[in-house]
Amino acid sequence: MSSLYAREIFGDEPAYIFEELDGNFPNHEPNPLIPKNVEPLQALVKKTGADVGVIYDGDADRVMFVDNEGKFVSPDLMIAVLGHYFIDERHETGTVLQDIRSSKAVGEYLTPMGCKMATWKVGRAFAAKKLRELDGVWGGELAGHYYFRDFFYSDSGLLASILILRVVAAMKKKGVTLHELIGRIARYQNSGEINFRLEDKKGAMDAVKEYFVSKEKPTAEMDFDGYRVEFPDWWFNIRPSNTEPYLRFICEATSDALLEEKISETKNLLVERFGAKL
Repeated sequence: MSSLYAREIFGDEPAYIFEELDGNFPNHEPNPLIPKNVEPLQALVKKTGADVGVIYDGDADRVMFVDNEGKFVSPDLMIAVLGHYFIDERHETGTVLQDIRSSKAVGEYLTPMGCKMATWKVGRAFAAKKLRELDGVWGGELAGHYYFRDFFYSDSGLLASILILRVVAAMKKKGVTLHELIGRIARYQNSGEINFRLEDKKGAMDAVKEYFVSKEKPTAEMDFDGYRVEFPDWWFNIRPSNTEPYLRFICEATSDALLEEKISETKNLLVERFGAKL
């Protein structure tokens, strides 16, 4: 759907690929979270020396980005990037909504800028309603949804891309690339979502939580969308998918070694005790 409006919004200067509207999606599945689907855009960014690459999903309610070095940017980090529009340009602080899977780096970046962070369940049905309830300024999800108070508390991939490209342009004038900006935000190593197929999702979630809490005292716990448990040097979220037959696990740590250790412990527990399949 973005092809109906993108050239009208952004003009003829950008390089476009897969611009022809075709509901059969002949070039790749319309899900930017799958790495192979982003590869053509990454190649184009490198070939053209672009400052940023933009990719939408099929109906353009989600959007994701590639930096100037052709590296995929985790969508939750773009919640922090949007702060440079709302705070630097509009001088508008307030509540910012993130989902339970979001990097700790987002809050650590935005809070010193004057924002109050709120965390809630995954999914548009929950996020849009929550942003309205909180009268939040903006919000986002790991899936690439971005919500705006001035857009009826709803999401728009096109609006998000307009605002983020505005930030990229402003930073370029200061001599800061998108890759450098993301480097200032990202502080942790992140696993991305790992999917486990198993029957006893609730039992598995409880077992993972109990295992790690028995080994280390948490600094924070959330239980409104599976569990998010935070420790001094790492955190995890484990939750049942809202749309697919999976148990989803994501964790983040201060080092690659610690991240791999926690992923390995989780995999071993779920495979050995619950017969999980990846």
